[in-house]
Amino acid sequence: MSPRLNLFDSPTATKILERIYNASLPLEESTLPKTVRELVQLRVSQINGCGLCTDMHVKDALAAGEDPLRLHLVAAWRETTVFTEAERAALAFAEEGTRLADTHTGVSDETWAEVRRHYDDDQLGTLVCVVAMINAATRMNVIVRNPGGSYEPGMLAAVTG
Repeated sequence: MSPRLNLFDSPTATKILERIYNASLPLEESTLPKTVRELVQLRVSQINGCGLCTDMHVKDALAAGEDPLRLHLVAAWRETTVFTEAERAALAFAEEGTRLADTHTGVSDETWAEVRRHYDDDQLGTLVCVVAMINAATRMNVIVRNPGGSYEPGMLAAVTG
């Protein structure tokens, strides 16, 4: 499988990709655990069918020490016992924040209340940004059909840096 277009061949797309990457850097400084960020990004990538982002977030999570079993179970997180209540709340939030068109309310009041129970304002703001940004990235990659399988941890920083 080959991509329809290498976004880095487009000067405009390259500028946008670099800005998106740079805009994501403050997320690393947040107190929202990296584990939660990676689980959320993986789940959104799965929902949107993005092979490149799924590949990236599995490998980045593994490089950060995540348990492979938990990564294998993200797609079925509701039917498992390996995620904390806080992680489950974040995964539900990620799903509802990704499937906005499925309801007229976007993220339900129940899900919002549950993430509020587990995360402070900065962490919740980070979670909102993570969901929005990974949705943008997955959509770009799905549109151009960027395949997964060749990502190496740190590769994005090298390409956009």
